[in-house]
Amino acid sequence: MKRLSVASAPAKVILFGEHFVVYNKPAIVMAINMRAYAKSKPEESQKIIIESKSMNISGAFTISGDYQPIIGGFEGKEKLLPIYVAIKSILERAGEERGVRVEIDSTIPVAAGLGSSAAVSVASAAAVSSLLELNISREDIFMAALEAERIVHENPSGVDPAISTYGGLIVYRKGDGIRRLSVDARLPLVVGDTGIKRVTGEMVLLVGEMRRRYPLVVDRIMDSGEAIVDVGVEALRRGDLKTIGDLMNINHALLCALGLSNETIERLIHAARRAGAFGAKLTGAGGGGCMIALSPPDRINYVVRAIENAGGRAFITDISLEGVRVEVQQPNSA
Repeated sequence: MKRLSVASAPAKVILFGEHFVVYNKPAIVMAINMRAYAKSKPEESQKIIIESKSMNISGAFTISGDYQPIIGGFEGKEKLLPIYVAIKSILERAGEERGVRVEIDSTIPVAAGLGSSAAVSVASAAAVSSLLELNISREDIFMAALEAERIVHENPSGVDPAISTYGGLIVYRKGDGIRRLSVDARLPLVVGDTGIKRVTGEMVLLVGEMRRRYPLVVDRIMDSGEAIVDVGVEALRRGDLKTIGDLMNINHALLCALGLSNETIERLIHAARRAGAFGAKLTGAGGGGCMIALSPPDRINYVVRAIENAGGRAFITDISLEGVRVEVQQPNSA
């Protein structure tokens, strides 16, 4: 066993297909250069101790799952439980019942549609597997994080842990897994954070209820979402930013039709479009969180300022070709 291991995993944006991916439709997802870090060390107490610096909470789980708060009271259990599930999954794969300490340090906004919980779970699983010097695959890391996502989201599509594990740009369909896209063109994206927290599960249930009431209409909307992905794949391969932007606008309109946008999101999106963005849409579950805008390179700073003037927090991002990675390797210890 090592004395220390650090791993990281990227955040993500969904270019096309959020919500529809839950119903076995494809989505195009991009890893972005914002990462969550997990530092893992051996723990003599035989407990799984998890500390999140960004949320200022920490607690200890027994192997059987009993929780003891350290900072943040018992309310912290709900937030730390998915990380515990991912770590426990790795320990079970290794046939180990030993204590580990995992410290989380992430700048990815929480509940904003950027895959924060999945990135943390992927990084934690990778850090612990590296600590134990396990020879496990990325698929094993993905499965551990997917198990954790089931704690966070009632019916996860799996797209978030997939992109955090594998990185780059992928087409993801729940029944088929991932298909990598090779794109030469840059995708100058601006992310705008509304600052409104939302619960993904609630938004998924909203779409489910809409589909239950109007199945013929909603299924046609989802079919249109699949067509957008099909056209979008070819546009991405050509580097056709104008078409990608048009498709983003159409995809956003479909999401609006399902009640997933709100006044704040619309304000940021329309500000970005007026500033010259090729296209803009919400990304993730909707109801708050983040929007994204695809900008001509020479207009990107104008788009940033427009989003900020409209009340959002904006930053420029780029693709992260690398998914989960081990950052620090220490010499073996007895």
